[in-house]
Amino acid sequence: MANLEARKYISPNSGFPVTLHPHFNEKIKNHVPPEPLREPFTPPKDRAFFADPEKKALFSVAKQVDLTESIGTVLENVQLSQLNETQLDELALLVNERGVVFFRDQDLTTEKQVELFQHYGILDKHPAQKFVNIKGSREDHREILSYTPWPSGDFHADTSFEINPPTYSLLRMEEHPEVGGDTAWVRYKFVAYSKQMAYSTDDTILDLWGAGPNRPPVDTHHPAVRTHPVTKLKALNVNPGFVTGFAELKKLESDKVLDFLAYHIHSADDHYVRWKWAVGSVAMWDNRCTLHRVIPGTYKGERRGIRTTVFGEIPYFDPTSESRAERKLREESQDDEGVLVA
Repeated sequence: MANLEARKYISPNSGFPVTLHPHFNEKIKNHVPPEPLREPFTPPKDRAFFADPEKKALFSVAKQVDLTESIGTVLENVQLSQLNETQLDELALLVNERGVVFFRDQDLTTEKQVELFQHYGILDKHPAQKFVNIKGSREDHREILSYTPWPSGDFHADTSFEINPPTYSLLRMEEHPEVGGDTAWVRYKFVAYSKQMAYSTDDTILDLWGAGPNRPPVDTHHPAVRTHPVTKLKALNVNPGFVTGFAELKKLESDKVLDFLAYHIHSADDHYVRWKWAVGSVAMWDNRCTLHRVIPGTYKGERRGIRTTVFGEIPYFDPTSESRAERKLREESQDDEGVLVA
């Protein structure tokens, strides 16, 4: 894990020594991206705020099956394409609470998927490209010509380097092998650390992904622990695929902390769920409180899906927010105080 300096370009504005990727070349150096940097903005209010906490409308048409205690729920006997706005709002709240929600045998088309996800906010793509083809086997996402484990092989959140990183993502599988290609999600466990993280992506990495970079390098600072705006819970905001380091720490110290946090994330077996895909399967997840990864391995056949994502709020930390353990302890204490002893 301690190869951050060797595996990615570090912005000269990040406070770290500048390290060029071994494949950095004049073509990349002289590239002029056609799109400007994205400016920060205030997104529409999260649709989960409009939901009935009991989710009566959603559960009137769907059966909830929880896969683990803390993360992962399957909704059975329901078609996403048939949900109304009230039920979609309640689905957003359920995703906030459970991290990721799965569906099987869906009849969604790409057009309907885009229309449905526009209900949740501004789509995280250029207006002319409202969805992303996710490909596996010999091709990775963004239509790379060769399968690579980075960043998909590591736990990651979608484009967390953005000034306004995504909230919700939805992936619908159109082609998939019978065996292999599963995806795992892990729910962030809180670590008492409140330093700023430096996020960056750059032309070098995008060039290695095999797609011409459309924008200049992104160099962003986000809190290492963020507050979820809906649940008001603390979440570790560390994405091993994109983080370059802690802005307030020396490089050596930063790498050591990142190594520890990466181990912390990859060892969270009690907050982990694995999903076996099939054609027509759908997963919707919250990037603010989960990470995901494709399980590495070879398999026969093609793996192709359509992903839609919406922009979210700029990450922030509220010192009055709670960890899940703190909230559980507080709620148990309140329950005990409400018990009358004869």
